[in-house]
Amino acid sequence: MHMHKFEKIWLLLGVGTLVIFLVVLGYGGFYMGTHPQSHAETIDPQNVEAYEAFKKENLGLTKVDEDRYIVNVVASSFNYDLGVDEEGNTVRHIRIPKGATVLYQVTTKDVVHGFNIAGTNVNMMVQPGHISKMETKMNQPGVYTLLCNEYCGVGHHMMHVTVEVYE
Repeated sequence: MHMHKFEKIWLLLGVGTLVIFLVVLGYGGFYMGTHPQSHAETIDPQNVEAYEAFKKENLGLTKVDEDRYIVNVVASSFNYDLGVDEEGNTVRHIRIPKGATVLYQVTTKDVVHGFNIAGTNVNMMVQPGHISKMETKMNQPGVYTLLCNEYCGVGHHMMHVTVEVYE
């Protein structure tokens, strides 16, 4: 079978691209331990408060250890519930020190929501009945916006919270 030289070039480019793609996936999956989010931890979406992390007093930012924090969030109808402050006001702002390792634990009561901190690698899909978790190190100081990147209804555009990483 005779192939034109341009056909050979395109065939080599296609096979080469496929090999590179598979090597990158293999490196990420096996060497770096990258894997899809596990939904091993489930929760009753009608009663999220029964789970310790999502009780009203445990929502928001909690210091666990030196430079280690947990942020517990309940997403529901156009709102991220981060608890209330000392005066009883709804928390709409999270302050995290630079270099802190933060574990985000998020669930929802109603529909699928997104959990994306713009400008960082924090990006999760939040589904009813599941606890989505992601741990990251917040190294860059600045003010970031936590927003819902999954359309969840007419008030979707109002789902945002400010995350400040300070020196």
